[in-house]
Amino acid sequence: MSTDDGVDTSRTSVRTYVPAYQKDEWERQADRMDMSLSEFVRSMVQAGRRGFDGGSDDGADRAGEPPESDNGDLEGQVVAELRKRECCSWDDLVTAVTDDIESELERTLQESPRIQHSPRQGGYVLEDP
Repeated sequence: MSTDDGVDTSRTSVRTYVPAYQKDEWERQADRMDMSLSEFVRSMVQAGRRGFDGGSDDGADRAGEPPESDNGDLEGQVVAELRKRECCSWDDLVTAVTDDIESELERTLQESPRIQHSPRQGGYVLEDP
């Protein structure tokens, strides 16, 4: 068993059933992105989960996900950007991988009732309910 900070990072299979037309479409998209079908499905599931979990403000880790230090998703983002542009500078890659986090942070700051902007204190503060 491979672990990273107590999280099992060994590979395991997941089975699902989808209509044939959907699998065909996923295979075409994976081919266009030069990815295996497994890699494509994993990437899309993780991207979708970020969309659902992005607004969470309870500080809990996402169930079943390795810690961010695993870099599996970050590597996928870098690979996708390099596939689009072939060559990227450091700044281009930083911009590509941080756009999502900036949007998530902005949304969280706007939507969270527990986090408030306080010009008097010079930044954001936690409001105790």
